[in-house]
Amino acid sequence: MNVSLQQLKVFVAVARERSFTRAAREFDLTQSAVSRCVRELEDAVELKLFDRTTRQVELTNAGASLERRIGRLLDEIELTLLEERAAYDGHTGVVVLASNPVLSSSCVAQALARCASAFPGLIVSVRDQPQSAVLASVEQGEVDFGLVSLAQPFDNELLHAQAIFRTPLHAVIPPTHPLARHDSVAWHALQQCSLITLNADTGVHAALERAFSAHELKRRPLQEFGHVAAVSRMVELGLGVGVLPVDAHWPGPTVSLVSRPLVPEVSVTTFLVHRRNRSLRPNAAAAWTRFAALESIDAHGGAASSSASQAVTGPVAAPRRAVLHEP
Repeated sequence: MNVSLQQLKVFVAVARERSFTRAAREFDLTQSAVSRCVRELEDAVELKLFDRTTRQVELTNAGASLERRIGRLLDEIELTLLEERAAYDGHTGVVVLASNPVLSSSCVAQALARCASAFPGLIVSVRDQPQSAVLASVEQGEVDFGLVSLAQPFDNELLHAQAIFRTPLHAVIPPTHPLARHDSVAWHALQQCSLITLNADTGVHAALERAFSAHELKRRPLQEFGHVAAVSRMVELGLGVGVLPVDAHWPGPTVSLVSRPLVPEVSVTTFLVHRRNRSLRPNAAAAWTRFAALESIDAHGGAASSSASQAVTGPVAAPRRAVLHEP
């Protein structure tokens, strides 16, 4: 079957106008050219589409059914072409990215605000997914790019990655906790503590494993959650010491808690990822640049320092003391 898009468009126009003459004007064709176009379509599909008289043109039952379906398809094709054209304008259209839920609630929201300010006509849609699903979505081309956080260097031959910021792990505790009396906390001080942290989706679990292995510490039972708020609540209730990435890019612990950097520093790195050897569409590339600029944010909106390991956050700032090495 050899049917052209032009034939289908002409058929839909004749069906809508109930006139070969008016359809011919719409396409700047002669009436005979429109008649020939419809006749060729009827021959190709082996269906009579119109009943013609000297006074009127009426759709047959087959023609009416085909017009409904072809009309919807042509509308969809036109919309798709318009969307693709808009995508290559660079500052309009739709960009889809994937992120784990913890990043979505913090740095992703910051970058979305930047995109909305810079490109009002650009729609950036976020898919909250487990981190393994984020990588799969990027690999399969279901999203334009993704954000992941890892404790180790990025290693995936199918994906290109750009590190945008590094976040040190902190001990998160009530201000009355003994660990809060010090500016920083050594990993050995957690030896006897019940630990509460984020699940494997954020890279924190792998970072903890690396830290405990490096310092020859016994593995501690962990409570793991999908959101910082859940970790904070458990710590508030005295159920353990929280271990969280702490800086301006991550959701902060609740104001009733304080954080102290763990030393030696262990961090997680957040990466932007897209398919290797596949160029981003211009609008996705524009959004990517705004996400990549997240590295320039600190807690006060200025330039980020190279390391946040000396930060002390929370409502209580204790006098400077030596690092705590034992509980």
